[in-house]
Amino acid sequence: MTRFGYTLMTEQSGPKALVDYAVAAERIGFDFEVSSDHYFPWLDSQGHSPYAWTVLGAVAQATERVDLMTYVTCPTIRYHPAVVAQKAATLGVLSDGRFTLGLGAGENLNEHVVGRGWPAVDERHGLLVEAVDIISELFTGELLSYRGEYFQVDSARLWDLPAAPVEIGIAVSGAQSVASFATLADHLVATEPKPELVTAWDRARDAAELPPSRKIGQIPICWDTDHERALTRAHDQFRWSGLGWPVNANLPTTQAFASASAFVRPEDVAESIPCGPDLDAIVDAVSAYWEAGFTDIALVQVGDEGQQAFLAQAAEPLLRKLREAAPAD
Repeated sequence: MTRFGYTLMTEQSGPKALVDYAVAAERIGFDFEVSSDHYFPWLDSQGHSPYAWTVLGAVAQATERVDLMTYVTCPTIRYHPAVVAQKAATLGVLSDGRFTLGLGAGENLNEHVVGRGWPAVDERHGLLVEAVDIISELFTGELLSYRGEYFQVDSARLWDLPAAPVEIGIAVSGAQSVASFATLADHLVATEPKPELVTAWDRARDAAELPPSRKIGQIPICWDTDHERALTRAHDQFRWSGLGWPVNANLPTTQAFASASAFVRPEDVAESIPCGPDLDAIVDAVSAYWEAGFTDIALVQVGDEGQQAFLAQAAEPLLRKLREAAPAD
């Protein structure tokens, strides 16, 4: 059965609001909740970027049922992987096993802040491979010393672990990242509904005799009772999303994103983000993910403005429509 999630978008809402939204989303019936993990918003107009791990700790205590996930954390530059492992294990305990660690190779926007530069993509993938190895070893609870090409760990051990190891999802975007991570992760994460990613991922896991995995996608929507208001908000806060991952991964500041997206028109945004009150249009956009083989799809309601109205008025009927339209198994 296709599962539907709600995105705690740290770039557009403050920490207290995010916890309130998480509680409301669970009450409405979302199956899981994912949180971005940023140091910066994408654009100044979004206006927020609280520490995702503190927010998730609060959400773990304020909710009871929904699964939780980072979407996604970069465990290579801003954070050392040994520290990410400790944070993830603690969240696994606090959430009674509801937490999945979503990992990715990161963006310059968030990682440059510690002054270590921004490596080329091949090095970023090498860093992530070592980070996943370290995190997975620490999840066993055993003492770990590690010396790799990029990371060192000296006699580290996690003392508080959930009953079952935290599962790991890894963000992929093409053949290279699928080849690198399909056999290292438990689940696939992607932000585009590309069936070739799912096919290649499953083929690699089948060849390694690994169990089936979830395929977790994410799609922005901008529901509002007024179409023009929704389109204006989506253009103001999400026009960067159409630049493509090679661009988004490498721009260093919100000013750079503003400049790069200066010529993106509202009609360009409308081609990729369903805007306005039409729930059937949203279902049609989301369907591309389950048709591509995704099992879990997280919705991003664009903008803090209108978030409460979306949760109060649209989310529940939208979930009904999505579940009626999605494959049953």
